[in-house]
Amino acid sequence: MAETKKLQRFGNHLIVGISGTTLNDDDKRILNELKPIGVIFFQKNFRYDAPYEVWLQSFSELIDQIKQYSDRDSMFFTLDHEGGRVHRTPPPLTRFPHALLYKSKSREIAAATGVELKSLGINVSWSPVADIFSNPNNPVIGPRAFGETPQIAVRGILDYYLGLKDSGIIGCAKHFPGHGDTSTDSHLELPTLSLSVEELRNRELITFKALIEKQVPIIMTAHILFSKIDPNLPATLSQPILQGILREELGFEGVIVSDDLDMKAISDMYTQSGTVAQTFHASCDLFLVSRNLPCSSSERTHKIARDFSDSLESGRLSESVVEASRMRIEKLLATTPQYKPHCLDRNTLLQHAELAIVSSFQSN
Repeated sequence: MAETKKLQRFGNHLIVGISGTTLNDDDKRILNELKPIGVIFFQKNFRYDAPYEVWLQSFSELIDQIKQYSDRDSMFFTLDHEGGRVHRTPPPLTRFPHALLYKSKSREIAAATGVELKSLGINVSWSPVADIFSNPNNPVIGPRAFGETPQIAVRGILDYYLGLKDSGIIGCAKHFPGHGDTSTDSHLELPTLSLSVEELRNRELITFKALIEKQVPIIMTAHILFSKIDPNLPATLSQPILQGILREELGFEGVIVSDDLDMKAISDMYTQSGTVAQTFHASCDLFLVSRNLPCSSSERTHKIARDFSDSLESGRLSESVVEASRMRIEKLLATTPQYKPHCLDRNTLLQHAELAIVSSFQSN
C-alpha cells in the first residue's frame, strides 16, 4: 500500500493514453494504481463504425470509466486537434484545414473548434502550434504552423489561442523553444539544432513570448537538442532551456508539459533511472505518455512512475521542486471546466463545415 501511494504521487503529474474505445486490463491497472491527472485521446479511442449519436455515447461512457477507475472527479481530458492532418474525431465533427490557411479566420475557427471539443467532454487542446514554418524541408511541422515568419505567425497563433479561450477550452503553446527549423521528425529520432539563444530570441521565441503575455496556461516542450545552449540534453530535460529561458527570461509561471515520452527522440532515456528527476529539475510539470509504442504496456508507464518514487526516496529529486510543480498543476485544474459530452445540432455543424470550406480558399 505504501508503494502504491508513492506511485500515485506521480499520477498528479501524468497524462496517459488509453488503448481503445473501452478500457482493457492495462488501462484499468494504470488508472487505478497511478490515478493520472489527465488522459490524451487518439483516433483509436473513437468508434468510426457507428453513427454520431452512437459513437459519442460510447466515448462518453469511456470518459465515465476513466473517472471511475482514476477515482477523480476533475481531470484534464485532452486531444491533439489542430486541423489538417492532426485530426482524431469521426464525422460529423468538422475537419478544418491546416493552420497555415487560417489567416484572418483563426479566432473564428478556434472558437468553432472549441464548441466541438466541449461537446466531446474535452477541456484541453494541445494547440496552437507556436512553431514557425521556417524550414520548407521540415517533415513534422510544415503547414501545421501559422506562418513562415514570426511576424505573420504570431497574429494567427494569438487569435487561435483566444478563440479556444472564448469557447472555454484550455490552450497549450507548442513545441518550446521551437520545432519549425528541424529537418528530422522527433517521432522517429532526436533532431539537433545549432541555434544560439540570440537566434531563438529573433525568431522562435517571439510567438511564445506573445502567448505568455496573453497568459497561455500550458507550454509543451520540444524533444530537440539545441547544441549551442545545452549540448547534453534535449529541451524537455534541459535546465538552461526550460528554467533559464522559459521560466526566468520569458517569465512563464504556468504548467510545462513534456511532448510524448513515447516518441523515439527520447523514449530510451525514460528507461534509465534518474531521467524523471532531471525532467522535474529542468522545470517540467506534466509527463505525457501516449502508450502508442508497441512495447508501451502498463509496465513501461509504471517504470517511469517508479523512477519518480525512487528518485524522491534517494534525494535525487527535491521534494520542494515536486511540490511547486504540483501546486502549478492543481491551480490550473481548479480553473479547468469539466464538460459532459452532448450532440451538437445540425445547424451548428453545417455552419462549421461552411467555415472550413471558406477558410480553405481565403487569400488574406
